[in-house]
Amino acid sequence: MSAGSLTILVIDENRIRASIIEAGLRDAGHRHVTVVHDVAGIAKRIAELEPDVIVIDLENPNRDMLENMFQLSRAVKRPIAMFVDRSDRASIEAAVDAGVSAYVVDGLKKERIKPILDMAISRFNAFSRMARELEEARSELENRKVVDRAKGILMKSRGLSEEAAYALLRKTAMNQNRKIAEIAQSLVTAAGLLGPLGGE
Repeated sequence: MSAGSLTILVIDENRIRASIIEAGLRDAGHRHVTVVHDVAGIAKRIAELEPDVIVIDLENPNRDMLENMFQLSRAVKRPIAMFVDRSDRASIEAAVDAGVSAYVVDGLKKERIKPILDMAISRFNAFSRMARELEEARSELENRKVVDRAKGILMKSRGLSEEAAYALLRKTAMNQNRKIAEIAQSLVTAAGLLGPLGGE
């Protein structure tokens, strides 16, 4: 996605600092920049704007303010670059836990905005890819377990070999135009309802 086509939301209660961020973004070729000075009702604004990236600037954040922003970070699933003037270890760890892609302490300079934004986007994309791959691997493992249980049920109830049980699952899946794991799950669920038949 090119710089010009990104929609960027800047959240900053301090107008002077917000103008520094905005100038840095516009210098970098970003045309779709919206600046919000009031954090009240920010979740609604984000839902309306659907920004690609969010830049949050907190001049003197207190604990509650940071916690609110971290909750927002967890909820929105977007690259977030957060600038703060000062920070402690706990806040930095909380920012990482919340999924903030770039957490910058005392680094609000116009020329630093673009590289930080680029880093936030690439970090977010890498993290999203890892999370997706992890989810796929977890689901693959779950599917395999269910298929193994279904094979066990068929082998026990119909006296089939493991290969024949799998072939029957595959054939049923093809006939019904469904995934083998779905057929297996239905069988395991049914066996659970029927009782002893579904023994491990």
